[in-house]
Amino acid sequence: MTSLTDRIAGAPISWGVDGSPGWGYLLSSDRVLGEMASIGLSATELGPDCFLGETPETVRRNTAAAGLAVVGGFVPLLLHLPSRSGEQEGYARRAIKTLAACGSKAMVLGPVLPQNGYDLSGELDATHWDTFDRNLKRLIAQAGEAGLEVALHQHWGMAVEQPRHLDRVLAKTDVSLCLDTGHMFLAGIDPLEVARTVPDRIAHVHLKDVDETAAARVRAGEVTFRQAVRGGMFRPLGSGDVDVEGVISALEAAGYQGWYVLEQDKILDGAPPPRQGPVEDAATSVRYLRELAVMIEHRREE
Repeated sequence: MTSLTDRIAGAPISWGVDGSPGWGYLLSSDRVLGEMASIGLSATELGPDCFLGETPETVRRNTAAAGLAVVGGFVPLLLHLPSRSGEQEGYARRAIKTLAACGSKAMVLGPVLPQNGYDLSGELDATHWDTFDRNLKRLIAQAGEAGLEVALHQHWGMAVEQPRHLDRVLAKTDVSLCLDTGHMFLAGIDPLEVARTVPDRIAHVHLKDVDETAAARVRAGEVTFRQAVRGGMFRPLGSGDVDVEGVISALEAAGYQGWYVLEQDKILDGAPPPRQGPVEDAATSVRYLRELAVMIEHRREE
């Protein structure tokens, strides 16, 4: 059994790197990878298309130079329309090829809506859901041929956002999940209940904490998702209102051996932040997880 402390990874969005148009200032991959390594992370996700390199070989070289493995990548794809565009097909193929070449076992699927960003919610009709199911099945087969497991990410502003959407995915498909503590909490889904009831469906985990006051304003439509992220809605682990300890304890008790990825969405405005910048929040989350790992180990020994 691999120790929890050896399964902590980072995601570039914790450094403000997101592929959405106008998201904010994007740090260089060299800085992001270097800072991940500096706080003791052993792996990273890919980030936006080609952020870590134009080819699988370049991605492997860049991450290896920082001493990091690649353990997944958030791949936003439009699945509920009859056919994906050539651009979407190409992106899916690139992501699958790169992840497989880098030794990753999971591809994190973001089932997007036709919008730039995550500010608007949507509702699929029965025809859209049927198309979604067919395209999802095809993607699972395509990724499976490369040795990858698709982990569907429930996400604010995406096709699978609300509790009813997640319930439908669980009931109507056999896709695995990426459990994101922050997006579930924001949508009114209890991530601890998901961890306890369907641990066998969870292939990957994104960890973020959430300020409930800010989340309530998003749910009420008082601010947009992007405005809330800019205002610091997502917090370092242990400083928000999500039962992160409960989720991880439940997953570990169920035998989960996948990765825990620090994925605290940030928006960096203007210019590069000073060197303490986003890495400080990430370091706080790493310390929290290491302390939690010690507590869980002690409980096992009692």
